Amino acid sequence: MELQAQRLGPPGNGDNIVPNPGFERFVGKPERWFYSGSDFRKGPKYWFSATTASPDAYGPGIKVPRDWAEKGFGNQNPHRGKGMAGITVYGCTNGKPHCREYIQVQLAEPLVIGQHYYVAFWAAALKKGMYINKLGAYFSISPIARTTDEILVRKAQCESDTLVQPLKTGDWVRVSGFFEARYEAEHIIIGNFNEDEQTQALQPLENGYSYAYYYIDDVVVKKVPPFLSVPVKPDDLSVQPLGKGKTFQLKNIYFEFDRSELMPRSYVELAKLQKILTDHPGMQISIVGHTDSLGSDAYNETLALQRANAVVQHLRQNGISASRLKAIGAGEKKPIASNDTEEGRALNRRVEFIIDRMK
Repeated sequence: MELQAQRLGPPGNGDNIVPNPGFERFVGKPERWFYSGSDFRKGPKYWFSATTASPDAYGPGIKVPRDWAEKGFGNQNPHRGKGMAGITVYGCTNGKPHCREYIQVQLAEPLVIGQHYYVAFWAAALKKGMYINKLGAYFSISPIARTTDEILVRKAQCESDTLVQPLKTGDWVRVSGFFEARYEAEHIIIGNFNEDEQTQALQPLENGYSYAYYYIDDVVVKKVPPFLSVPVKPDDLSVQPLGKGKTFQLKNIYFEFDRSELMPRSYVELAKLQKILTDHPGMQISIVGHTDSLGSDAYNETLALQRANAVVQHLRQNGISASRLKAIGAGEKKPIASNDTEEGRALNRRVEFIIDRMK
């Protein structure tokens, strides 16, 4: 599988803010197709299903099961590169399992209210499938994680009014548009956000299938000039008074599920910490990782230390001397909320830094 260089800082104003936009990077070695939404998390890095329905991933090493391969699934070249995703987007009354599938990814930075954006992705229809309109992209403040395979009815910011129909079978079609951000969304979800009755559909083949399925590739979200400045909130790290012995929680630090690899969204906050350290060359800090209480004490302490080390490594790669940084794994020892609820456990999973020395 082709690997892309990992960005170590937040995106610039004109950059694509969709991580792994072409589905080229995988969490691990891909071995099989997926049959549940939770399985898709093991596929293209940073992407996951918004429901229990099972989007599909394609790339080197992934074998499509014979019964689906005989229907033509996987018989499509990616728009670019070697990877792509696939989703069912129409046909709830015609016997297709998971008649709506959605792929979702956390953006590398939140949308700026009032900023105009360009959004685009490429779609190719299953060769014996139907064509539909209403294929689009919806932006959400929080990740969507439904416990059923339900249809997500939303007002998409970008949606095709006409049939997503190729000039010839196998061609890729670009779905694109412009919109103004009305709220600080952090996730983009791709799919059909309308009931079958509100969706126009066309079956171009007499022996075709009674559902619509599209391959998806090369997702783009970019700011459109003029670029607005990002408002600084009162609790922003960059405006907090500093002092020896003070502890600060790093907000919006995300890791791969049950792993220590930083998610791209984390780079925005880490850039602020990097600037603080650059502006105060005599400062030394400890990075402290915390977990919830799920798992053994030893496991949680190890994971917390690995995550603290990931932050230290990121700062070192961006020019901060290792002599100024120390990693500590506190594990589950210092909760700030109850571990009896998911909300409390989410608060306990955090990364802090302590100012050990300041000149």
